Amino acid sequence: MRFLVAAFLFLALGASALAEPVHFKDCGSGVGVIKELNVNPCPTQPCKLHKGQSYSVNVTFTSNILSQSSKAVVHGIVLGVPVPFPIPEADGCKSGINCPIQKDKTYSYLNKLPVKNEYPSIKLVVQWELLGDKGQHLFCWEIPVQIEG
Repeated sequence: MRFLVAAFLFLALGASALAEPVHFKDCGSGVGVIKELNVNPCPTQPCKLHKGQSYSVNVTFTSNILSQSSKAVVHGIVLGVPVPFPIPEADGCKSGINCPIQKDKTYSYLNKLPVKNEYPSIKLVVQWELLGDKGQHLFCWEIPVQIEG
C-alpha cells in the first residue's frame, strides 16, 4: 500500500513539474527558428511571476548560421520602454548550447528568470534575445507577464 501511495505522489509531482509550451510573439528571429518555448512554472498566460521566485526558461530553436558564441539580452518592456532585466548567465554557450553553434542544427537553450523582491507589482512584456557572434538574432521572443507580490 505504501508503495502505491509513493508511486502516486511521484507521478503527481512529476506531472506538475512538466512545462507547458508558452504562446509567444516572435520579435525578429532573423537567423534562427524557435520550435518551442517553455517557462516553468507558467500554467496560464499571462505568466504570473512571483517576487522572490526563479523561473526556468527553455527555448528549442534551430540556427540558420554558424556562430562561435552567443549572448542573451533580456528586457522588461513597460509602457513601450525596454528596461534591462538581469539574468544569472548571459553567455548562451554556458546555457545548454555547445558552441560553436552549427548551421541547421537544433539546440535547447536553458536559463533562469529570477524575479527580485524589489521589482514592482506590474504587468509588462518580457523580451528575450539570443544574439550570435555578429549580433544576429538567433531568436527573439516576447511574452506578457504579471509580477505579483
